[in-house]
Amino acid sequence: MSEAKHWSKMQERGTYLGIQLLLFVYRLFGRRILSFFLYPVVAYLYFTGGASKQASKAYWQRIFATKNSSEKFSHSIGIAHFYSFAQSAFDKIDAWMGRITPEHIIYSQEHPIAKLQEKQQGAVFIGSHLGNLEVCRALGHGRYDTRINVLVFTHHAVEFNKVMQKINADSNVDLIQATHVGADLAILLKERIDNGEILVIAGDRTSVTSQGRVIYSSFLGEPAAFSQGAFILASILDCPVYFLFCLKEKAHYRVVFEHVADTLKFSRKNRQESLTAVINQYAQRLEHYCLAYPFQWFNFFDFWQNDQDVIRDEQKPSSTNE
Repeated sequence: MSEAKHWSKMQERGTYLGIQLLLFVYRLFGRRILSFFLYPVVAYLYFTGGASKQASKAYWQRIFATKNSSEKFSHSIGIAHFYSFAQSAFDKIDAWMGRITPEHIIYSQEHPIAKLQEKQQGAVFIGSHLGNLEVCRALGHGRYDTRINVLVFTHHAVEFNKVMQKINADSNVDLIQATHVGADLAILLKERIDNGEILVIAGDRTSVTSQGRVIYSSFLGEPAAFSQGAFILASILDCPVYFLFCLKEKAHYRVVFEHVADTLKFSRKNRQESLTAVINQYAQRLEHYCLAYPFQWFNFFDFWQNDQDVIRDEQKPSSTNE
């Protein structure tokens, strides 16, 4: 039986040099030509993907079961899932190069940025790894000057963002590394919220530094561990909170804001119940959009593993006989 691994410990199949090479080829040949040659590379990565391949299969099996569909997982579905993920990297590059503008964005309802800017009020947008949050760069582009702060948690994300910053150093997005979340970071974020800025944080990854602080919510038919961190942080910052989904539709991107609360407060008496309720709400909305846009799910690890199993397996002494 394989050991449970925290998502942040899984080896990323890409390096800083590799990202730079991808960008060079992209600029030289353009996206259409590069996409054509990308398919065999993606197929190779899929068949040699190991845990990522298995995670994709497990995810799709839950999608079919939730939909009560008789469809079965196949290699063509898995490759298409990986290919969608590869294409999302180009979407990120387009976003940072300013090629995604407000004209490319479809809002499912009125977005809150204008009202927030009028009131000089900050907000927390809780997103996910469904779709592409990088497109949020275009939310304040041109029409609004609102600065968007995005929390990133892994070394790989930092490496990728180094390349993106070189593309556009004048971006209105500030990427904040949050490897260790403490009082200093909370104070910094509170200052930015009070200055009318936006904070974007993913709600579908368990904590890198505080494993075990999770709530299990039903997601695609089975309990999955969701970190309490994003929701507790939103409560501390005492500002409007929205769920944010950015989903690709051909050449456009559908951006969905769902208002959660004007301020997310948990009383001492009912703190756990209130926290569980808002995380359950998030899991339900995430499931809704997964079913509508299944190929845009980019969590390639065992999302339904027990968080306690991860902690226990990571605390085991490493074998000297490997």
